[in-house]
Amino acid sequence: MAKLLPGAAGALLIVAASVAASVATTAYTARPAPSASTATTVVRPTPNVLRSVQELARLESVTFHMERVIDLREEQEHAFGLVHAEDSILLVAVGEVIAGVDLASLRPEDVHVDRASRQVTLTLPAPQIFHARLDSEHTHVHSRSTDLLARRAEGLESRARLEAERSITRGALESGILERAKTSAAHTVGSLVRGLGFGSVEIRWR
Repeated sequence: MAKLLPGAAGALLIVAASVAASVATTAYTARPAPSASTATTVVRPTPNVLRSVQELARLESVTFHMERVIDLREEQEHAFGLVHAEDSILLVAVGEVIAGVDLASLRPEDVHVDRASRQVTLTLPAPQIFHARLDSEHTHVHSRSTDLLARRAEGLESRARLEAERSITRGALESGILERAKTSAAHTVGSLVRGLGFGSVEIRWR
């Protein structure tokens, strides 16, 4: 067997190391590059629908303008009931009653989304009267009468105004304001949900 000189042996070792490193590098680069991480997007439209509808908050869906004439009388007795007197006021009241749906109270279980058919079923809170208020500019005292022996009741006009608010509320309810509020709210909410990309919207009521 031929003997290698010390210098030749060192050179041979360097060459062998270089070849081994080259093979290792080739083996590493030959491996297929790992695929980029993939993510599957899961669409959950129910929270989106819920938040979008809740953003409407207190949906004032209908306003009724009402007029009432309030004839309020306070009867008084004097001299152990032998003398009767009266303090009265005639108030012409003009005001408005606003009704709607409090959509802020919508719950997750009130929203059902069928993604396959793109259908949404919403169960809305029952409509309610939000407030009734008098128009101060057009509400006025038509007449005020106090009998000679009567004591003038300073709070009579305030009581008449309070009764006017109650009266226009009753009148609005009798005229079907809550049903009108239902119809208007269903139309508004339905249009909103269809605008989110759903084809069919069913509105139910609590």
